[in-house]
Amino acid sequence: MNNRDRAAIVIADTTLRDGEQTAGVVFSTAEKKSIARLLDAIGVQELECGIPAMGSKERNGIRELVELDLRARLITWNRALEADIQDSVDCGVQAVDISLSVSDMQIKNKIMKSREWVKKQLVKALRFAKRHDLYVSVGGEDSSRADLDFLQELLLIAEQEGADRFRYCDTLGILDPFTIYDRVTSLMQMTSLDLEVHTHNDLGLATANALAGVRAGAKYVSVTVNGLGERAGNAVLEEVVMALKVSCSIDPGIETPRLAELSRLVGRASQRSVPTWKAVVGERVFSHESGLHADGVLKNPENYEGFNPKDVGLERFIVMGKHSGRHGLEQRLEEMNVDTCTLHMDHLLARVREKSSQQKKALDDHELLQLCRQS
Repeated sequence: MNNRDRAAIVIADTTLRDGEQTAGVVFSTAEKKSIARLLDAIGVQELECGIPAMGSKERNGIRELVELDLRARLITWNRALEADIQDSVDCGVQAVDISLSVSDMQIKNKIMKSREWVKKQLVKALRFAKRHDLYVSVGGEDSSRADLDFLQELLLIAEQEGADRFRYCDTLGILDPFTIYDRVTSLMQMTSLDLEVHTHNDLGLATANALAGVRAGAKYVSVTVNGLGERAGNAVLEEVVMALKVSCSIDPGIETPRLAELSRLVGRASQRSVPTWKAVVGERVFSHESGLHADGVLKNPENYEGFNPKDVGLERFIVMGKHSGRHGLEQRLEEMNVDTCTLHMDHLLARVREKSSQQKKALDDHELLQLCRQS
């Protein structure tokens, strides 16, 4: 891992901002407060909580979040405009992200300005924010398509004007982990600012790209619960946290046994149910059906589980289906308090496999009990 060396990794959650930008998702203020409380309770260090410039309703909701007096730092998203930053100040937050388009594509075709305008606007916005004693993250929208020399110019301005960090955004989700690593490594050599990686999932690489950014030295990693966000979503909080722990031997200080609870809460609030096979927190990601796998995990869970299901608030489950084996069947019946002494287990196993094949699904407990009565 690149040194500025194993500085503590900060989980910067943007569920309440970028997550709510998922098409069709709207959180009520009560839901935002519940999500914020739980994120804070499990140790998430920063919450991007909204866009004050959206209007009075948004600002009132942000004020209610400020009044919760959470341990986590609340940060808002702003354009590089004094009026946006003033709205944030009026909400009572102490931190802002000042976002600018930094790729020539967006400078010319979105904001229809020039590189010089972007640099001048950054100076103007940063000076205004710092006059109000705000912690400032400079957000480089579309950094992944920006010219590296131009990014270096912006980093120098950000340093000179007192910014606290730079957010490298793969806004379109088009980079791979190797490129992210190289880009962040280059930026680390250009600046003393803390760096953040903000990755999108358009190619299914957001979590991998976030980890690559951390490996290259980024201190802040932007995530959303369940991977909510624009288009295909963002890097997934629960995946990033567990991958840091399991794959990278980095403990980000999160109370992981509540991750499944958090995922379900956001799933309900977003009206986006969590798939049972969802990585890390899906209800059945610790399910085992195959006879060989079930036998192995029952002998020693580490044979087929990279971490304990209780580490994320889940339980192991032995599934009865076409591929089940005798050991798994015995274990499942034991869990159901069924006396197996009077059962012809080989015959019962054959019936389980046959019925599952006919139904094209696993048997539930009621169906399994029916077969037991017939054996």
